[in-house]
Amino acid sequence: MATVQLFVPILDLGGTFVFAISGAVAAVNRRLDIFGILVLSFVTGNFGGIARDVLIGAVPPAALSEIRYLLVSVIAGLITFFWYSGVDRLRSPVLLFDAAGLAFFAVAGAQKAIEFGLSPVMAALLGMLTGIGGGVTRDVLLAEIPHVLRSDLYAVAALAGASIVVVGDMLGISYEVSALIGGALCFGLRFMAIRHGWNLPIAHLSAQARAGTDPSNDIKSN
Repeated sequence: MATVQLFVPILDLGGTFVFAISGAVAAVNRRLDIFGILVLSFVTGNFGGIARDVLIGAVPPAALSEIRYLLVSVIAGLITFFWYSGVDRLRSPVLLFDAAGLAFFAVAGAQKAIEFGLSPVMAALLGMLTGIGGGVTRDVLLAEIPHVLRSDLYAVAALAGASIVVVGDMLGISYEVSALIGGALCFGLRFMAIRHGWNLPIAHLSAQARAGTDPSNDIKSN
């Protein structure tokens, strides 16, 4: 149990860092100043965990009561601000860092929900929420459609990774093993979705096309 209590905060901080990087990169791409970059770093890196902690009653949330989360977010923002060219050399940096953060947070969020006594289904959903919360908040602040709504396996990947942790706990598998498998599955799904365009079914017929083919429009026009 002591190993789990040590491992979860490490994953939490790892997810905070990589999500904060993705938020900072997105902020630089939108030409925000250094304050805006640091704000977006903190928001992206911590809002998923804050939402999880509030919902499970772990208040005040760790991200607001422990200075290390703020420090990790600020460090990630400053790294991106001063060495953006190095970060930008990575292929699709925002999406790749986002995928890594999603994997970290999904497995850590599910395990924390399990520790607070939530049912397996609710623990998996809380793991998913932990993974997608920061990215959704980042996209909303940047006036973009959140990735989770773009049918590119964003939430599905987080749910799959969190579910592995939950199933592993039910089968008595050590958290370290289930977290490694779940995190790899989550990141793998997101990476393949990014690289090969994997997505859930979407409606290909636009609203405008539907309006043009709607028989009621012909009646109105007559």
